[in-house]
Amino acid sequence: MNRNATFLCLAVVGVASAAFAVRRPLLMSAPRCMAGQWHGCFDAFNGVVLMTLVTLPLAALVAWALAYRRRAAGDASAWRTSLAEVGMVHGTVPFVWLTMMPGEGAGTAPARVSLVPLRDLVTMGTLGIVGNLLVFAALGFFAPMRFAALASAPRILALGAGCSVLVETAQYVFRLDRVSSVDDVLVNAVGALLAGLASRRWWRTTAPGPSDLPGRALTPAG
Repeated sequence: MNRNATFLCLAVVGVASAAFAVRRPLLMSAPRCMAGQWHGCFDAFNGVVLMTLVTLPLAALVAWALAYRRRAAGDASAWRTSLAEVGMVHGTVPFVWLTMMPGEGAGTAPARVSLVPLRDLVTMGTLGIVGNLLVFAALGFFAPMRFAALASAPRILALGAGCSVLVETAQYVFRLDRVSSVDDVLVNAVGALLAGLASRRWWRTTAPGPSDLPGRALTPAG
């Protein structure tokens, strides 16, 4: 087992350990999630977190399958690329889902915008700030591992800010009874940047060559 596979196993074990520590609130949504019920599972924080954890083995299997296919095609960075692709999706979609959950007044309450920097930050609280830091953390961590064009701090910051602007705009347009705040954009972007810096040693620094492309192997000349 190489270093990347070991990292994947340790990550899964770490998340599983954290889930065990908070198992009681998560299991409150388990019956409805296991029954496939929307209400109480996919429209609740505990339910979304639970389903994200439950699907971790599937995400690990997908990463392994992609890496296996790439290694067969001669990709020297098969594990890094595959982990990055799966990690970006599995680590970002649940957080975006949570931010797009409608409030009680969705569709009827007027759209609200807060464009004064740092005004909402003082009212977020520790949990709110941590949550906002995590929204695009997986994207910031894995994107520069997958794409050489994103392997710089300013670009990761711009990526996090741009994605956050899209989410805040969607909240406003669809009138989800949420406040579209510039502070959310700022904290989301900082979270992506910090996570990106944490993965700096694994950043892709060159564009993929022919042997890095999945499904294509180099053939000898002549």
